[in-house]
Amino acid sequence: MPLSFYKYQGTGNDFVMVDNRKLTFPAEDEQMIKHLCDRRTGIGADGLILLQDHDEYDFEMVYFNADGRLGSMCGNGARCTVRFAKQLGVIEDVAYFLAADGEHQATIEREQIQLKMGDVTGVERIDQDFYLNTGSPHYVRFVDNVRDLDVYAEGRAVRYNDRFEAKGTNVNFVERLSEDTIYVRTYERGVEDETLSCGTGVTACALVAGMRGMESPVRVKTPGGNLQVSFEQHGDSFRYVYLTGPAKLVFTGTVPLPEKV
Repeated sequence: MPLSFYKYQGTGNDFVMVDNRKLTFPAEDEQMIKHLCDRRTGIGADGLILLQDHDEYDFEMVYFNADGRLGSMCGNGARCTVRFAKQLGVIEDVAYFLAADGEHQATIEREQIQLKMGDVTGVERIDQDFYLNTGSPHYVRFVDNVRDLDVYAEGRAVRYNDRFEAKGTNVNFVERLSEDTIYVRTYERGVEDETLSCGTGVTACALVAGMRGMESPVRVKTPGGNLQVSFEQHGDSFRYVYLTGPAKLVFTGTVPLPEKV
């Protein structure tokens, strides 16, 4: 049977979305998911997301990296899943859902979706850089002229160093543009390349910007578009963290699912 899918993007971070409420998708087939995400031989995406029923929430979001492996929290993907849930009639304008890192709440406000992220504690300083978990692990480095940086080479050097090679980390490069705005570029594990945007990465960078004196809300520019992060800060800990930005349907379609790729 062919697979019906929906393609969504949030500030250029794109996803294959599947309505899996009947649990018919072969989620254990990593090679198939990798094939679907391939930009040359498949649909093409930074990841694949299943929307599934849950007894205690409006829905459950199950996220897979482009390499086919089960992933951790994805902020842009979560906003896209909320928009998808509204399209399917699962929710109206407010969602309570479960993701890899626990429960989340989101509100749809026209083109924007405000997503409540998890609390963040235990930010680690590594020389002049920072390491923290915003649902996914992120290494944050402030730089000058981030637009001219070789994100693939610099990000890969951190992601595959002795400390992070086994479990991996996302690597973010940040430039402060003004009193309330930063520019972020991200190397994503699982994609193993730069993506146009990363929701948990943008969140991590905004929180570190808060530690460096920037007040909430922080406006964030990425190669794929603009986001905003608001938070309540207590030293190196953060709560009431919200990621706000767009999530849009790109196209829908069907694709055959071979037994083996």
